[in-house]
Amino acid sequence: MSGHSTYEPKTGIEKWLEKRLPIISFMHDTGVSYPTPRNLNYFWTFGAILTFMLVAQILTGVVLAMHYTPHVTLAFSSVEGIMRDVNYGWLLRYMHANGASMFFIAVYIHIFRGLYYGSYKEPREVLWILGVVIFLLMMATAFMGYVLPWGQMSFWGATVITNLFSALPIVGEPIVTWLWGGFAVDNPTLNRFFSLHYLLPFMIAGVVVLHIWALHVVGQNNPAGIDIKSDKDTVPFTPYATVKDLFGIVCFCLFFGWFLFYQPNFLGHPDNYNMANPLSTPAHIVPEWYFLPFYAILRAIPDKLFGVIAMFASIAVLVFLPWLDTSKIRSATYRPLYKIFFWIFVADAVCLGYIGSRPPEGGYIIAGQLLTTYYFVHFLVILPLLGFIETPKPLPASIADDVLAKHGGGGGHPAGAAASPETRG
Repeated sequence: MSGHSTYEPKTGIEKWLEKRLPIISFMHDTGVSYPTPRNLNYFWTFGAILTFMLVAQILTGVVLAMHYTPHVTLAFSSVEGIMRDVNYGWLLRYMHANGASMFFIAVYIHIFRGLYYGSYKEPREVLWILGVVIFLLMMATAFMGYVLPWGQMSFWGATVITNLFSALPIVGEPIVTWLWGGFAVDNPTLNRFFSLHYLLPFMIAGVVVLHIWALHVVGQNNPAGIDIKSDKDTVPFTPYATVKDLFGIVCFCLFFGWFLFYQPNFLGHPDNYNMANPLSTPAHIVPEWYFLPFYAILRAIPDKLFGVIAMFASIAVLVFLPWLDTSKIRSATYRPLYKIFFWIFVADAVCLGYIGSRPPEGGYIIAGQLLTTYYFVHFLVILPLLGFIETPKPLPASIADDVLAKHGGGGGHPAGAAASPETRG
């Protein structure tokens, strides 16, 4: 979608800057005149919501770091000091802690939207892979951030998760020793995690820039999953997409605000409000809710090494998704069989999250093994086969035809499409 800029500098300063650093034309082409498919629904606002949440997490994190003390004897009390003694410290801490959960809620919706509408298919493979990289960096950042309050679940979560690397042959033990900074989770571990937790969000921001760059090169996907064929298929990014994105962000902030002001501790574990005690092991060690599906996969395999491999493979398989899905049709709107299996997969992922929160005993173990098996079968068996056996519905001739077929009328005026009610397809 890249091409000749439509921006024309008017003042002398703009013309002077345009010849030397065309940043204004870049911003104009990216955020104003960029052609956006006119049939996008509100699931496409989660990209803007994620950008907003990343900025919020970085800003609140920087301020919190000014008052936090990364030492095992002072970390827990410094967090309590932020809550009680720093002006609006309670707000900053709750915004940051709950913001992590909001970040993952938005990213999971963003990922499932990509899976439903085939946003990983050609020519968007690199765009998709960069998204998976962002997801991995988010997980690493969130895990290290969870350790910083130095509560009971922070300490024991760090002990259990870092110990997993010891299952790797030859390199496992050196990796664990390096992560710990010694032979147990202690002060050097906390310092390492604090340093990395501060650094990784800026790495995420850098990959997000690449992600957006790749998006603007290949263009946005759309609910119909068809390519832009003419100017009638698009509207300018501003005001149509920007207004929709702003509305989506406001609605998401209301949802965020409910947790922030009414249930700020709802998503936290009660044990983490007690200071870390290496001599007292919690009855049931669990990670944060957004790691639970992968934790369930880890526990479903009796062997420690193969459990670790399965957990990492459950994320790595997403990288190969553009080649595992053999169908030429992108959107599930026109793939009746895939639509059924997609919702089965969503249910499977939700159930894995529930199993991850339960103790590893009895029927929970069997359920976790069955759900884990289906997780991999979906990607490695069902998706490759569907491309050969599925008979898709006929695609619309263009995005404009898709809009007119769904909403009727709307004419050729962009506002007609922009103001129409949205649908998932």
